[in-house]
Amino acid sequence: MTPTTAHAGLDAVILDYNGVIGLQPTTDQWLRLARTALWPEDDLPAFQHAFWTARTAYDAGHLSDLAYWATVLDHHPGARRLRELRDADTDMWTSIDDHVIDVLHQAHESGLPLVLLSNAPCHLSDVLDRRPWRRLMTHAFYSARLQVCKPDPAAYQHAMNATGAADPDRVLFVDDRDDNCHAARHLGLRTLHYTGHPTDLAAALQPPN
Repeated sequence: MTPTTAHAGLDAVILDYNGVIGLQPTTDQWLRLARTALWPEDDLPAFQHAFWTARTAYDAGHLSDLAYWATVLDHHPGARRLRELRDADTDMWTSIDDHVIDVLHQAHESGLPLVLLSNAPCHLSDVLDRRPWRRLMTHAFYSARLQVCKPDPAAYQHAMNATGAADPDRVLFVDDRDDNCHAARHLGLRTLHYTGHPTDLAAALQPPN
């Protein structure tokens, strides 16, 4: 069964990872990371602000693990703490939504190509590539390897080229961030702004009657 036959009008899907396949970190996970960073637990918002301020450059592969955490903490963490920080950080992003995976299994079995496009640093990219669900993807693109993050059009172009689809309007882009969806629409892609409901994803991938 070809993708076009199984999903008339839809030739491929490009999926974000975090917030779609991956679950958002819990407060406990954030606190564990803050404790690892020796950050005061009663000042978690300040830690999160520091964490996110340098994150785009880290996700884009422009900062090493050391450079990123030295920027967040404003000091060199030392080799051992650096490993602990990287591991705790990575652990925050590896819990998945099994209901979304079920939907993707069905799409994969129907022959619909699935392409991953994620803003993720190098170490997390390597970890995600070893996860069992990764086999559902025909290709996976990570910002650190591309050296560019969504919503930069160049990031989308890599994924679009990998789908092999001639018409971007026959490709669905799924992301939990509205700015990323807006950029995808600007390139002619169909979009689903995912808000945490696997039934919405299933409906978007459902072939027409």
